[in-house]
Amino acid sequence: MKQKEHAPITEFEAKQVDRANTAGNIPVVFVHGLWLLPSSWDRWAELFEKNGYTALTPGWPDDPDTVAQAKAHPEVFANKSVGDVADHFEDVIRGLKKKPAIIGHSFGGLLAQILAGRGLSAVSVAIDPAPFRGVLPLPISSLKSASPVLRNPANYHRAVPLTYEQFRYSFANAVSEDEAKELYETFAVPTSGEPLFQAAAANLNPWTEAKVDTKNPDRGPLLILDGEKDHVVPWAIANASYKRQAHNEGVTEIAKIPNRGHALTIDDGWREVADTALAFVQKHTKT
Repeated sequence: MKQKEHAPITEFEAKQVDRANTAGNIPVVFVHGLWLLPSSWDRWAELFEKNGYTALTPGWPDDPDTVAQAKAHPEVFANKSVGDVADHFEDVIRGLKKKPAIIGHSFGGLLAQILAGRGLSAVSVAIDPAPFRGVLPLPISSLKSASPVLRNPANYHRAVPLTYEQFRYSFANAVSEDEAKELYETFAVPTSGEPLFQAAAANLNPWTEAKVDTKNPDRGPLLILDGEKDHVVPWAIANASYKRQAHNEGVTEIAKIPNRGHALTIDDGWREVADTALAFVQKHTKT
């Protein structure tokens, strides 16, 4: 079987790596999830920079630069697997002179754990992390959130957008109607269907890419954060992930963010979540 080639590092990503290496600070790599772009991390990146870190916001392979471009060319998102994205981020991280902190949201939270399991992270924060092989709970709200993709097997090879109503249920259920509409217009883009099918079948497929090496002693400290009202990754999933990770000899912590949904990294309360993540990273790194 022919091995897939890794997506090339973009000029923007190469410049971010060079900047981090020149600055000499501890890098922080932000990993976005489905239906978002790297720009969803811009406020987080600014906060971490002000606190002495150098922020990197790599994209998934072929990510457009803007939401407008993403909506104009949704087809570029298709056929991106969990393994494709993990390998791309690994290629970016291996260009860094210092081991980074890695912070991921949703499928980015799963990717942060995959990368930490490969020994690539100094410290990791997984926010509302998508489940990996061995995480068994399947809450109804998670299935409903994934249904725009999973209800049609042909979506495996497609890029799939969310309608506003679907976004409101899955991401923006814990904010006002006005804020939900603003978040949808500002951040929501189509996404690859493949990762959701991979996660859904992870416990049936021993060869799945949606798996994490939870036992690697080089995993580093890990914090899992979960929004109390999250429909996509309810507490049952986050806590099951924590229990798998807690067998690692490294520090493993979990915290629930009250009254927050899946949009907690981009909504008006993002700073509370970012400060919690920053405090954990600061505790386990020296800037």
